[in-house]
Amino acid sequence: MAAARPIRRLLIANRGEIALRILRACRELGIETIAACSEADRDSLPVRLADRAVCIGRAPSSQSYLNVEALVGTAVAFGADALHPGYGFLAEKPAFAERCARENVTFVGPTAQMIALMGDKIAAKRSARDAGVPTTPGSEGAVANRDEIVDIAKKIGYPLLLKASAGGGGRGTRIVPRAEDLERLLTEAMAEAQVAFGDPSVYVERYLTNVRHIEVQVLGDGERVIHFGERDCSSQRRNQKLVEEAPSPVLDAKMRARICEAAVALCRRVHYTSAGTVEFILDQESREFYFMEMNTRIQVEHPVTEMITGVDLVKEQLRIASGEPLAIRQQDVRLEGHAIECRINAEDHLSGFAPCPGRVAHFRPPGGPGVRVDSHLEAGYDVPPFYDSLLAKVICWGRDRDEALSRMRRALGEMQVEGVRTTVPFHLELLAHERFRAGDVNTRFVHDVLGF
Repeated sequence: MAAARPIRRLLIANRGEIALRILRACRELGIETIAACSEADRDSLPVRLADRAVCIGRAPSSQSYLNVEALVGTAVAFGADALHPGYGFLAEKPAFAERCARENVTFVGPTAQMIALMGDKIAAKRSARDAGVPTTPGSEGAVANRDEIVDIAKKIGYPLLLKASAGGGGRGTRIVPRAEDLERLLTEAMAEAQVAFGDPSVYVERYLTNVRHIEVQVLGDGERVIHFGERDCSSQRRNQKLVEEAPSPVLDAKMRARICEAAVALCRRVHYTSAGTVEFILDQESREFYFMEMNTRIQVEHPVTEMITGVDLVKEQLRIASGEPLAIRQQDVRLEGHAIECRINAEDHLSGFAPCPGRVAHFRPPGGPGVRVDSHLEAGYDVPPFYDSLLAKVICWGRDRDEALSRMRRALGEMQVEGVRTTVPFHLELLAHERFRAGDVNTRFVHDVLGF
């Protein structure tokens, strides 16, 4: 269980829309907020709305939002009971959670040990197998022996995916289409892994091409775990999610139950605490699903789940961190209607999604029935060049997927952002495509069909 003490004052160790989202949840729970900000964010909306704001460093994230000592030191100096990391930055860094624990500051999230376990690809996959969760055919763990890799390849077949076992970010990763390409690409992958991480070992998986990205939202208090259904995040570009929806348009009730039960089984196995997301790939050829990874934090796309369940996931996160047991039972969770989220970034999709920082001259958010906008944006805001370019999340709910899509098209048509370019035109193009409207996409759709 989390630290058994109520949270009265909380440091928000993040920025932008997620900082504002956390602040609003705290205000409803009667929790005082301290906004940690960089010099670039001094005048941002969440900073102005917080009960108190503290500048923790200069604009570059390495000197502010990634500065563990500055963040934890601020929490201690200003008497914060707890710290919420949001997503990104330090949210999944075990050392950050451990540093908070040493200073008796409640980290709103799982323990450092849990973050480390689920952040280790091989250990997480082993935990999934131990829980009876399907995993992609491949090696049991890290492999550095070339003969063993060749044997594994013969057993599982091609194409293969080679991934560096000691790190991520695409380094040490190669797709091997045929047996004759293995030796060359394996040499490249192992050499790159050695340079990047000091470890040449890789793990080997069957590379699945026609897949959907399905993830399950969970909450755990260390004793019980419940799920809130799945989200479909298959509309991606270079592994970056663009549109998320719930429920998935391709899952029937039986498959939905299997995936959600698998997510809960894994979390029960490791006694998971806090909000988390268990991510799977669904092979559209075989209709089998496989564990991919677990994110031990609140997700960018959590509002999609909130819209179809009516549950405030951030408030539940805060209650768990205060040591309260889950008050929600699985049978209380009801999935109603359909929700879709579009991530609106300050980017020019016609120029390779290049970031477009600058001053927002005018902002008109959409509204009306079934429309939610999570954003820190306002007229006069200077979009800084130092961070992720996310400006807003537009989330639309409908009684069914067709109504949710109609509302999203209407909402994006209403939305006005002047002064910087945004991805609204891209989203309108995506939503208008007949295959997207039919729910017929995979993780390569944006690249292979739309050409982005």
